[in-house]
Amino acid sequence: MSHVPTPQPTANDAPPKGGADGQAPKDKRPGGRRIGRKILLGLTVLVVAAAGTGYWLYSDLDGNIKGIDLDQALGDDRPEKLPTSGQNILVLGSDSRAGANAALKTGNVSGARSDTALVMHIPEGRTRAVAVSIPRDTLVTRPECTKADGTKVASAQRVMFNSIYSQVGSACVVKTVEKISGIRMDHYMEIDFAGFKELVDAIGGVTVTVDQDIHDSSSGLDLTAGTHRLDGTRSLEFVRTRHGIGDGSDLGRIGLQQQFMLALLSEIKKQDLLGSPTKTFGIADSLTRALTTDSELASLTSLARFGRSMNGVDPSTMETIMLPVSYDTIDPNRVVAAEPQASTLWKALRTDSDIPASAKKSPATGGS
Repeated sequence: MSHVPTPQPTANDAPPKGGADGQAPKDKRPGGRRIGRKILLGLTVLVVAAAGTGYWLYSDLDGNIKGIDLDQALGDDRPEKLPTSGQNILVLGSDSRAGANAALKTGNVSGARSDTALVMHIPEGRTRAVAVSIPRDTLVTRPECTKADGTKVASAQRVMFNSIYSQVGSACVVKTVEKISGIRMDHYMEIDFAGFKELVDAIGGVTVTVDQDIHDSSSGLDLTAGTHRLDGTRSLEFVRTRHGIGDGSDLGRIGLQQQFMLALLSEIKKQDLLGSPTKTFGIADSLTRALTTDSELASLTSLARFGRSMNGVDPSTMETIMLPVSYDTIDPNRVVAAEPQASTLWKALRTDSDIPASAKKSPATGGS
């Protein structure tokens, strides 16, 4: 049989669409399959690497959060949980003057204090909230508590509220608040002083509006009346200002602290930092390093779930109240809970009732 040459395609000829059996021709290029496998393998490696990096970042952020097991620390000696889906959260600003905090012009370095204390009550439905500030100079009865190292500390009367944190620990602060209010704290959040500064800087600042000039040489704050975007350093000056406003006492500072905390919460809500805590690593890193929470919230997953459950609460509409106090008759530099206003206030929160106007008046600030 004679050999018939295979016709060669011309420039105008289209490439053949199939072989003699009508099937697509196999790739005859040297290494064609190997190249395909290498591309697939490379993509697989990239996906695994990305997933591994994501897990590493997640684990790193997760490990930043410090957790406190309140049930273990406090035992059964606690108020009963409300029979509703409402939430009560104790928020503390810890005022340690050691380490990185010592460079922040915050006074002496005698130890840690809880300078800011807010009981946030979020009624069932979670569309509104009330924040009650406890003045740091309030004299309270500290219940018997157990330190983190297992040492038992006896109950004591006429103890300044902000000293409990340094003397006994954060769990005892929670127990003290539960004793004076009769309200079980569902959650606990604490933000470190230096971490607070880093967080504010990481989220790009917090906006506040003041209706008068504030000049406080002690805190370093110098603001004119109007709206200001505060960075971390000026935010610390803002929440620590006392001499440039009101009567120069801690009671005047509480209004600024309440205002700033609500502005900060609004910024956190706006950027969805709790609902999506890994969205921006730098911010999430600052947020989680600054936080200590109860053990139930001490993970990104739990924080995100909690954040999403609070989406209906608008911090800008949150009602802020200072625990009604009177100046102590023995030590005029200290205050005590004013009665019957304080008991009426706590009862309203326990029962998810409207707070009577009389329960919001504080004799120490001129209310009757």
